Amino acid sequence: MPPLGPPSRREPLTSRREALTLLGAGIALAAGGCTKPSEEIVPYVRMPERLLPGVPVRYATSLSLGGFARGVHAIAVDGRPIKIEGNPLHPASRGATDVFAEAAILDLYDPDRSRTVTEHRSGIASWEMFERALAGPLARARSRNGAGFHLLTGRVTSPTLLRQIASLLRAMPDAVWHVHEPVDDTHATRGTVRAFGRSLRVLPRLDRAEVVLCVGADPLGPGPDQIRLASGFAERRRDPGRFGRLYVAESALTQTGIKADARRALPPHAQAALLVACANALGAGLPAPDASEAVRRFAEAVAADLTAHRGRALVLVGPALAPEHHALAHWINARLDAPVDVIEPPDRIDGRTPAGLTALAAALDSGTVEGLAILDCNPVLTGGPDLDLGSRIGRAAFSVHAGTHGDETAGATHWHLPLAHELEGWSDLRAVDGTASLVQPLIRPLYGARSIHEIVALFGESPARSGYDLVRETWHETWSETWHETWSETWRESRPDREAAAFEEWWRRSLHDGVIAGSAAATITVADPAPPSLPPRMGAGFTVELRPDPCLWDGRFSNNAWLQECPKPISKQVWGNALALSRGEADRRGVGAGDVVRLSAAGRSVEVPVAVESGVADGVGVLTLGSGRARAGAIGNGIGADAYRLVSRAERWLVTPVDLAATGRTGAVLRTQNYVQVEGETAKLFRQIDLADLATAQPKGIGADQPSLIEAWTGDADGHAWAMAIDTNACIGCNACVVACQSENNVPVVGPEEIARGRMMHWLRIDLYDAGTPEAVKAGFQPVPCMHCEHAPCEPVCPVAASVHDGEGLNLQVYNRCVGSRFCEANCPYKVRRFNFFGYADGQEYANLDAEPIRAQRNPNVTVRARGVMEKCTYCVQRIATERQGAERDGRAMNDVVTACQSACPTRAITFSDLARPGNPVSALRADPRHYALLEELNTRPRTTYLANLRAPNPDWAEDHT
Repeated sequence: MPPLGPPSRREPLTSRREALTLLGAGIALAAGGCTKPSEEIVPYVRMPERLLPGVPVRYATSLSLGGFARGVHAIAVDGRPIKIEGNPLHPASRGATDVFAEAAILDLYDPDRSRTVTEHRSGIASWEMFERALAGPLARARSRNGAGFHLLTGRVTSPTLLRQIASLLRAMPDAVWHVHEPVDDTHATRGTVRAFGRSLRVLPRLDRAEVVLCVGADPLGPGPDQIRLASGFAERRRDPGRFGRLYVAESALTQTGIKADARRALPPHAQAALLVACANALGAGLPAPDASEAVRRFAEAVAADLTAHRGRALVLVGPALAPEHHALAHWINARLDAPVDVIEPPDRIDGRTPAGLTALAAALDSGTVEGLAILDCNPVLTGGPDLDLGSRIGRAAFSVHAGTHGDETAGATHWHLPLAHELEGWSDLRAVDGTASLVQPLIRPLYGARSIHEIVALFGESPARSGYDLVRETWHETWSETWHETWSETWRESRPDREAAAFEEWWRRSLHDGVIAGSAAATITVADPAPPSLPPRMGAGFTVELRPDPCLWDGRFSNNAWLQECPKPISKQVWGNALALSRGEADRRGVGAGDVVRLSAAGRSVEVPVAVESGVADGVGVLTLGSGRARAGAIGNGIGADAYRLVSRAERWLVTPVDLAATGRTGAVLRTQNYVQVEGETAKLFRQIDLADLATAQPKGIGADQPSLIEAWTGDADGHAWAMAIDTNACIGCNACVVACQSENNVPVVGPEEIARGRMMHWLRIDLYDAGTPEAVKAGFQPVPCMHCEHAPCEPVCPVAASVHDGEGLNLQVYNRCVGSRFCEANCPYKVRRFNFFGYADGQEYANLDAEPIRAQRNPNVTVRARGVMEKCTYCVQRIATERQGAERDGRAMNDVVTACQSACPTRAITFSDLARPGNPVSALRADPRHYALLEELNTRPRTTYLANLRAPNPDWAEDHT
């Protein structure tokens, strides 16, 4: 991380001469700004269809993560995309989003995006120059049936792109297609081959599983299937009769581990032993594992619970365990008749198995690579030091990289092509379950980039075509097959015009819905597998487990300022990563929090600061990928440690044995929430109830029955009383609500220097409370927006009445009255107010966030706050105002308003409604026996209240707190 110091642009003026110089420049600039523009301004002669100035328009499209689709609605105002929300018709999003989808809008306007074609010697070039340079190598490759031509992509689920690649490989049958996905599922895929004899994809159904064992798996954590899995998990747990029980064994805390009813912190070799012990309890007959007595007792309790819930029990295994352990999980699930769907992988071409990076490295070493095209992936960063692709790529006679940024791989190839963002081009994608959806652009490419389909078309023999034509052609072929099967040849010949009209109708409906109806992969039936043979036991020694970063994923989002400043769900770290160690492991090695250590394994090494965390197993450290980049951009360069330096070609997720040595230096581990131990207070601040005690629980009020010196509340004079209820039992701490609020409300980024000073601007935070011990965590997530108190402590202390209530129960902040006294912040017991110490969004932005493209993302319905102004959650008052205006225009009552955080939540943990409307859902939740208010004893009477977290511990197994 860069050294902590005052931002250079905020340094005070050092002399009177400088001040006068700037004053004179400002006067001249103002005078110039008053002159007429030199360009001719032409108004609309014919207004585009359905486009009204200032009125948001929604378009259904899809965004990819790891190659898989999540359906979204992209919101544009006056042609500017400004917000992403979930598509309720899409099975992978179900109307919700994740942090990556929400932050995609900022990636669109990233000033560091590639703006032109470049050549490594001459610099700036053009598309025409590249096509001329490509012609020779491509002609030579075609003359040899493609021998020497290599294509490298990430995971491809786009039917159009798969069709293009298949066509390319048919024209050049000796060409080689390589696939490299940094966060891969190689062990899971090999596990299905061992279990079923072929590569398949197994989809767990958490909505139907009542007893779940996760061994190193984090289904509620980040990933392309997070929304579907979290939604199903929360949906089932809303019913106390189907609440079930979640067991977790893992190296360090995950979002799934936080929600566990019973959890064990185990290193990877002990996780494998636990899985084998469970299988043996079900009759596998495998050699007895080398497991401790505590692990064996845990396995017995889990196996008994799984067996008692046959048909509703499920075992999931994480990516770090060996393929044999994945195959063993399939055997267990077959014995349990587990609720899983088995489908064919949606990222395959019939008859063609793509090669990997190791094969590409061997081809480069042999000198046989005449042409290399790398499309939308960054193997120089993610391939690891063993492959050293940064130097090997130079051995190719001709190489080209297409990507949205000039990243590490772009610096190693001869040519770099600017790739269009997914909101700028036409495409299609499949979700994890095979459902296809269309990707449609909301805006023309900002920097003259081209879509991946248009770039792949350059390598084919047919003339260049637009992405729209290529995608439409794919689906016309697919649709025509169904059309011909449905209608007889005689009927079709009698109505030749009907086919074109029917396809056009189907096409427009698919674009409108964002989903290709009936395109999900068919589930298949497989034979029950036999118990597999077990791999050799993992070697002894300290182990480092690598994981995708919950905010940066595999590093592709490193230059996104929203995600760099988004707190990681467990550690709450921002702007970097750290090696998570248990207290015991840190003490044995003589290191503490913030100490920089060197991790070394087989000649590979990296230096990283230590973070001492609860819930980490002894003998293991956990480090996330995606940080420490050299060519991410102005935001991501040099932030954190590059964990890819520990990756080997043999194993991506576990590094062992690892030598850990202190360097004698310290580094900053920036967090937005520090570890504070307050005896006896956790139970009051974060209510948790065991499922067995739910029948006798009573709802807690908001303090309205307590005596008060303040007059009784009479503020809902306008006929509405807005309120929010948050179900902590459903919250998985994913931060989708945090980034959604930031996107909707123009919440600025402050940067690492300001975070180090304890300043952040998020209107919504997710607190993590732990009622257990560092060894036996009993924790939960609690989102904390503004409480909108009826007796708001912030209001009477404001000297200028900037903090006031309106007639609908909202606690408002009047920006143009605020003088920055910060009395309201000091008097707020919930600490949800944020002060603009600098013009974070108004002239003193961090890094390059003052660039012109960034301004296009801002929501025009929300004021951009200036320096010296206090701000906070407003319950998305702009959305309330929009609905009120619509109701007045249409002569109807106001409908429900959906806040940004509410719309983003994958588990529907947030409910917002009008208490004055009969039958509103918030009133019903306030009568729930789990209801409580935060700091109820202060008698602030908050409008934001909570439902307690529920746990279902196994009465036959007592948690081990040692």
